[in-house]
Amino acid sequence: MSGWTTIGVLILAVLVGTAIWMTTPKGPNQVLIRTSAVMTLACCYIMWACVYLAQLHPLIQPKRGDVRFLE
Repeated sequence: MSGWTTIGVLILAVLVGTAIWMTTPKGPNQVLIRTSAVMTLACCYIMWACVYLAQLHPLIQPKRGDVRFLE
């Protein structure tokens, strides 16, 4: 896995957002439905990307718990 996965998922999210935007049925709440769907998709993508990249490149190096240090 690499950071390029986030770019690929971003492209997929943009395509899905565009499809949602184009296929929303006409009606009095069209703007509300479009905005809610696209914002939900964007927030889910941002949360997923932050968690994925934090696991891919951790800020703190993991430490082994089964190692005893001599004192």
